[in-house]
Amino acid sequence: MAFAIPSYPIYFMLFFLLPFSTTAQTYRNITLGSSLTARNDNSSWASPSGDFAFGFQEIETGGFLLAIWFNKIPEKTIIWSANRNNLVQSGSIIQLTADGMVVLNDNKGQQIWSADPGGVSYAAMLDTGNFVVASNDSATLWQSFDYPTDTILPTQTLQRDQKLVACLSERDYSTGRFRFTLQRDGDLVLYTTDFPMDTVSKAYWASNTVNSGYQVIFNQSGHIYLITMNETIVSPILSNPAPASNFYMRAILEYDGVFRQYVYPKSAGSSTGGWPMAWSPLSSSLPENLCMTLMEEVGSGPCGFNSHCTLGDNDRPNCKCLPGYTLLDPSNKANGCKPDFVPQNCGEGPKETDLFDFREISNTDWALSDYKHFEKVTEDYCRESCLGDCFCAAAHFRDENCWKKRMPLTNGRTDPRVVGKGLIKIRKDNSTTQSTGGSPENSDKPPQQKDQPQEKKDQSGLILTGSVLLGSSMFLNLLLLLVTLLFLIKKKSKTLQPCSTMLGLNLRSFTYKELEEATDGFKEELGRGSFGTVYKGIIEYEKGNFVAVKKLEKLEKRAEQEFNTEVSAIGRTNHKNLVQLLGFCSEGEHRLLVYEFMCNGCLASILFGDSRLRWEKRIQIGFGTARGLYYLHEECSTQMIHCDIKPQNILLDDSFTARISDFGLAKLLKADQTQTTTAVRGTKGKNFEQDADNETQMGLADWAYDCYREGKLHLIVENDEEAMGDMKRLEKFVMIAIWCIQEDPSLRPTMKKVTQMLEGSC
Repeated sequence: MAFAIPSYPIYFMLFFLLPFSTTAQTYRNITLGSSLTARNDNSSWASPSGDFAFGFQEIETGGFLLAIWFNKIPEKTIIWSANRNNLVQSGSIIQLTADGMVVLNDNKGQQIWSADPGGVSYAAMLDTGNFVVASNDSATLWQSFDYPTDTILPTQTLQRDQKLVACLSERDYSTGRFRFTLQRDGDLVLYTTDFPMDTVSKAYWASNTVNSGYQVIFNQSGHIYLITMNETIVSPILSNPAPASNFYMRAILEYDGVFRQYVYPKSAGSSTGGWPMAWSPLSSSLPENLCMTLMEEVGSGPCGFNSHCTLGDNDRPNCKCLPGYTLLDPSNKANGCKPDFVPQNCGEGPKETDLFDFREISNTDWALSDYKHFEKVTEDYCRESCLGDCFCAAAHFRDENCWKKRMPLTNGRTDPRVVGKGLIKIRKDNSTTQSTGGSPENSDKPPQQKDQPQEKKDQSGLILTGSVLLGSSMFLNLLLLLVTLLFLIKKKSKTLQPCSTMLGLNLRSFTYKELEEATDGFKEELGRGSFGTVYKGIIEYEKGNFVAVKKLEKLEKRAEQEFNTEVSAIGRTNHKNLVQLLGFCSEGEHRLLVYEFMCNGCLASILFGDSRLRWEKRIQIGFGTARGLYYLHEECSTQMIHCDIKPQNILLDDSFTARISDFGLAKLLKADQTQTTTAVRGTKGKNFEQDADNETQMGLADWAYDCYREGKLHLIVENDEEAMGDMKRLEKFVMIAIWCIQEDPSLRPTMKKVTQMLEGSC
């Protein structure tokens, strides 16, 4: 959804970012071997101005958070943390090791967190609030801005697939249930999760920028925008009226699920326009009214069960217990409430209607908690019906309509836009009498259906006749049900059924027809390989819409169970440098796999295309590929040898992260299609050939080896100024590559060793 403002380039915003990048390359306040120890003095590394600090903050007695915070204000507000779900104790150490790793160890020496980009020379805490780890030539190798927690700062961006995760509560920094993310499809959304699981629930706010949103920018002036890939503003998010030079600024997804922007004067005086010396929220937020916006079909809603949400000061959602209820957890108002009274008796005995009464709350409802709805009734009838029903915990009455609610009450909200009143049933006294189970009473009937009083008389004849008719009716119903079931079973057996979802795996089973429709009849081909053809499709899933559907060809004629076993092994892999398997189809002779879609294609198109990636990005792609192979070889539950690693099988996501594809498929091919081999691919005699000196042609690997041996590595990267300026690392990369293609497999390094060498840890 584009807003009614001019679309214009954002070069002026990028201009604001340039001075900070220069600072990042020149300020080096943390040398290799430096360390901090968790103590109650909040030991830290400060930025040059002292505005920000990186170190330990004591969150609770003896519990420390490795964090970044605003250092010059009394509150020491935290903006980033490394161990939010795992506080460490006094004596824990954060260290920039001699080999360039940033490692957090607890007081027993156990590693809690680390950043290991490789090739590190120093680290720095910058005046932007960004903690960076850099190489000797000041290239940023790792930065906290790339791994936000719940906060972003001016000059920081959110890329596709990055997200903010709210804290659990105001004083608990661990992961909460709210997320703010720029999805892979370009839509910026706020959503809840099925806490404590990370399963995605329905979004409660969205920018509606599918296929256009590319990056969220928080510029130096304090304005937050969503831009497109061609750098035009598609959606302003939040704006800042305060002069940026006089204020600290931050934007945070708060524990209550609202994304807000705050400002704090850097000093008292006329330059701050009378703003208080405290964090002040700006007038706008996302969403503007969480109480009315967030509604969950499964879940409690904006607040916990048996409560209601109201807007308080600064339009902040305020969770309140209903009359007669108290908080389950006094430290977390959003965790729900419990009744303080004994529930109504549902068993044999008195209905206890005289022991209960109602408390009214105007403009209040509990959406999606209904189980009975009466039309054209009075409020008195609504009350009587709920009083006589032991399952009725509350009711909502509006315009001669009565909705009865059962426990637990969900999506509670009080707002002027809610028409009608809420009726809360509570016990009049403080009785602790135990109640028994039962079923609803006749009070569920509308007034015209209520049983009328009748005189007691002998009706044995009517009862006998009714019993015979009832028995006959039941017999006929059972017979009809049996015939229907037999018909359905017979019909079902004639239809092809897809494989059931694999137990314990989040893999979706598709029918062939579903995938044929998703790909528009296998219309758009993405590529071909040893295993089959890949097509682009559209299927909604939590990370986006586009998928890659691979039709496997020339497979062994194996049983379905064996195919499922191989797919199960692939489905259990989980690594940032592997393409994720989303689902499969095993129907008749059809075998298809559904993967997440990689929008930047394969590495081959980059290497052999007209454009060239930055040198550092190419290095990171190499590192990522090595990490992915190391995981497949040694770390995943079912170890795998790829057998077909090549640029065409290294895909690139929207941030150009390397993602290995086609792993785990070699076993599915026919015997004449592939075999496990130790032969080196790409040596002399293969098709990888290139002019070396305009006279001699030889295999690429042999030529590279000769360049290395003769000290002529510059020939490998001719016309590449960035690579020419990094000859030391280039020499290391060539040496590792030559080692990896030794003819004798026993002489080759393991992928673990390769990864360690590339990243500089050995």
